Amino acid sequence: MDEVDESRQMVLQIGGALKKYRKEKNMSLDDLAALTGVSKLTLGNIERGETNPTLGIIWKISKGISLPLLALFKSEEAVSLYRAGEGMRFSNDQKNWIIEPIFKNASSDFEMCRAYLQPNSAYYPEGHHVNTTEIATVMTGSVEIQVNGEVYTLNQYDTISFRADCPHAYTNPTDREAVLHISLKYGY
Repeated sequence: MDEVDESRQMVLQIGGALKKYRKEKNMSLDDLAALTGVSKLTLGNIERGETNPTLGIIWKISKGISLPLLALFKSEEAVSLYRAGEGMRFSNDQKNWIIEPIFKNASSDFEMCRAYLQPNSAYYPEGHHVNTTEIATVMTGSVEIQVNGEVYTLNQYDTISFRADCPHAYTNPTDREAVLHISLKYGY
C-alpha cells in the first residue's frame, strides 16, 4: 500500500470511528462540536473522510469526548505489528513532531506511540485528559522535557514519568532527529 492509500485509509478510519462514537452516544454534530471545541463543519468533513485532521484537531476531539487518542484508530486484528516508519503517522502543523501509534489495549486506558522530534525544534502539546500519566523514553538523541516550568534533560534510554494534564513541552536542541517511545495511561 502506498503512502497516499495509507493516508486515505487513516482518514476514513478516524471518520468512521468518530461517527460510530457519536451515533452510539445519540449525539448530533452540534453536540459533538460543543464538547470538543471543533466546528460542526470540520467534524462533518472528518466523519465523511473529506479532510485529513491535524494532530491538534484529533487531540481536541479525543480530549473533548474523554476517549484515548488511539481509540480513533481501532484494530480488530488478533495480532498487530507496527513497524517503524510504516503505517499510520501524523504530525503537528509545523511537521516537527510526528507520532506513530504502536499499541492500544482493549480497555482503552493505555496506549503507546513512537514520536519523532526534528532537530532544533520544540513541540508544545495541548493538555491531555485529566489524570493522564505520560511516560517518555528517549530512544535516540537527547531531549529536554519541560514539565510545570522545570526542565529535565534526557539522553538515550532515559525515561521520565509525569502528569500529562499539566503544561509540558518537548525540545530537541541538537542537530539530529530524536526518537521517543511514549506511553499514556489514562485515569478518567
